[in-house]
Amino acid sequence: MAHLVEQMAYVGAPPWHGLGNQLTAKQPLEVWAEQAGMAFSILETPVRYMTESAGSLGAIMSFPDQKVLYRSDTKAPLSVVSNRYQVVQPREILEFYRDLTEISGFELETAGVLKFGRKIWALAKTGQSASIKGNDTINGYLLLATACDGTLATTAQFTSIRVVCNNTLAVALANGTGAVKVPHSTSFDPQAVKKQLGISVSSWDAFMYQMKTLSERKVKSHEAMNYFLRVFTDPATTATGLSNERAMKKVQELYEGQGKGAELASSKATAFGLLNAVTEYVDHERRARSTDHRLESAWFGQGATLKRKALEQAVMMTS
Repeated sequence: MAHLVEQMAYVGAPPWHGLGNQLTAKQPLEVWAEQAGMAFSILETPVRYMTESAGSLGAIMSFPDQKVLYRSDTKAPLSVVSNRYQVVQPREILEFYRDLTEISGFELETAGVLKFGRKIWALAKTGQSASIKGNDTINGYLLLATACDGTLATTAQFTSIRVVCNNTLAVALANGTGAVKVPHSTSFDPQAVKKQLGISVSSWDAFMYQMKTLSERKVKSHEAMNYFLRVFTDPATTATGLSNERAMKKVQELYEGQGKGAELASSKATAFGLLNAVTEYVDHERRARSTDHRLESAWFGQGATLKRKALEQAVMMTS
């Protein structure tokens, strides 16, 4: 099975079944670029095609409305995009963190490329950390990712990682949105993104207050079943009662004791436990072609959407 992860680097414990190059802490961004497979540029050239005339090769023509993006190192093609498409380079993703790591105490933890360089990301620990009852620790991170194949706007978002199980959950910003997204039709301005993110403690404090509230909301067995039904039933098929029964069974098992940290005071028979059963399922248990397909889904795809829905439903139980 080919991996989506082309190359990556990390600090600390090996993630995702050991994929990647392990680095010691506080490495320069230049070392990260080399070891994470990000030491290349995305180049562009006009789309060209060859005509045929009576069985023989004709002229080489160009199509001015689109361009081909390709890697500077391998010359491998990445995508065909419109001429208005503005590329964000791998080095720009790492440079975004330069002042954050040198001045604000952030620490890069993972970075790499997916799908042969079509998606690029870096994840840094913000230094924010908090514990809820039972010594259940949650750390704060900042994720920045982009793509050059039209599948993802350049996206910056705060993310939390629960230490006991490595479950990830997006942290809502002060304005209620989950992320700052810069479409490729506009130029990427890192300082403007940081300003919009509001690199501050306010979003983190609000998120942790939410998590503590969930950990104090006791849940009865019928409430748990109703919660899983709401999370795993597709609204489009509600009338027919169709839901993902396999997923619900697995998540219920995680909630009832099989999940990592499920027996902690913060999780046992609480709304926080319901939420973490879903996040553990999405991050670690959900069917996927490979672990890195699951990673992409959990951060950017259907998995991320499911976790947002699980959080919304859990919060509704506390209102």
